[in-house]
Amino acid sequence: MAARTVHEVGVGELPGAVEALLDGGARLGLVAAHHDGEGAVGGRAVRVVYLFLAGPPDLRTELHVRLDADRPRLPSLAELSFPAGRFEREMHDLHGVEVPDHPLPRRLVRHFHWPRGWYPLRPDAGPPPPFGEPEGPYPFLRVEGDGVYEIPVGPVHAGLIEPGHFRFSVVGETIIKLKARLWFVHKGVEKLFQGRDVAGGLRLAERISGDTAVGHALAYCLAVEEATGTDVPEAARQARALLLELERVHNHVADLGALCNDVGHAILNAHAQRVREELLRLNQLTTGHRLLRGGVLPGGAALRALPDPARTAALRADIREIAQLALGHTTVRDRFTGTARLPEQAARDLGCLGYVARASGLTADARIAHPFLAEGSAPPAVPVHTAGDVLARFLVRAEEIEVSLGLIDRLAASLGAPGTYAVPLAGGSGSGVGVVEGWRGAIATRLEFSPDGTLARVKPVDPSFFNWPALPVALKATIVPDFPLANKSFNLSYAGNDL
Repeated sequence: MAARTVHEVGVGELPGAVEALLDGGARLGLVAAHHDGEGAVGGRAVRVVYLFLAGPPDLRTELHVRLDADRPRLPSLAELSFPAGRFEREMHDLHGVEVPDHPLPRRLVRHFHWPRGWYPLRPDAGPPPPFGEPEGPYPFLRVEGDGVYEIPVGPVHAGLIEPGHFRFSVVGETIIKLKARLWFVHKGVEKLFQGRDVAGGLRLAERISGDTAVGHALAYCLAVEEATGTDVPEAARQARALLLELERVHNHVADLGALCNDVGHAILNAHAQRVREELLRLNQLTTGHRLLRGGVLPGGAALRALPDPARTAALRADIREIAQLALGHTTVRDRFTGTARLPEQAARDLGCLGYVARASGLTADARIAHPFLAEGSAPPAVPVHTAGDVLARFLVRAEEIEVSLGLIDRLAASLGAPGTYAVPLAGGSGSGVGVVEGWRGAIATRLEFSPDGTLARVKPVDPSFFNWPALPVALKATIVPDFPLANKSFNLSYAGNDL
């Protein structure tokens, strides 16, 4: 099972320690600032936790850095790790931690009408002050030259999607640069966790990103169980794995249809959405909720029914036919092939996760690197493609559906009967980490308890935080009419990113 080690390092030692971990094959899973003890900042000292993940075997390494309470400052790690640079900007915006040598020091989370000097996750932040006048326009890089023009899109969109602003610099129809501006739906999720009990935290975790209720709930519960020293029975682990695959399948099926729709094949989309509706009804039977809420519990899981193998076989045949019809249509295949290509090295440098990474040749999958089933359980096959284009991201999804349906049948047969498989939480109240391969990629959650048993700090990280920067890279040299298709092939979560 997982081995987590904690190391206290000084500010000056941090870059060397991080470089050694990265060189050893670890990846940065999250960065979380904490306000604890006595100090000048809001009456508390500042501690920053860096979580690095590697596997197999499942290794988790934490570096804890304590900062000067009067003026918390860190050296930038952006040149060592692109995700680290984004976490640093997020930490400055929300906690006021300074990173004076950051190569891109402008705001990330806080829009320019957020008041200067107000950091909402500091203990002394107080209630939100009124929004002020914007500090000038957002500093988009302006691309200039003969024939270059800009197309601003959003943040309000015509479709039923969340808000995000995209600014295209274009020559003719070819995109030469895209800048995405997010955090229009920042909800203060990390603050909302503080002071909740375990059950209240679970309800919030399920709603971080509505289409990833199981993934975020499970990462949260795994962190709670590690913090409390709770050993979950194997039947509960199998039930959780089954729910995770059900969530993967219904989301991937919806994406297959939407991708077909974006190249004008509405009939295949209609059939895919019909199949997705069948899957949502199966979810309802399994947990009592179409998005599988209530299935994952602290200490276990609860299933009202098990998927019928005859039903999953019929769904598999339907999904297989949709994928085959799509790939056999010359227009669909032509539009998918070579569009919005993300090279393997770019995916690696950006820290991409999930199907975005696997479509670009990376093999990362938390089900193998960070398994929660019993040792000896057969790991899932991980579909990998190397082209990094829309076609590769379509193929990875279609092949993952096949793998997931096989896992669902196997796990349902192993469980034998529905029920509640859970144990009471044990007595401890320390810190814990949960890592789960959600349908978009690896989800990491780290938490700490207060002495009274309530949640002191919860830091969830959705894979979309890592994958959003890859979209502009993939869109370089793509034509504007292919943006909806490329965007859907990534299908990143605004809510999961904009905590």
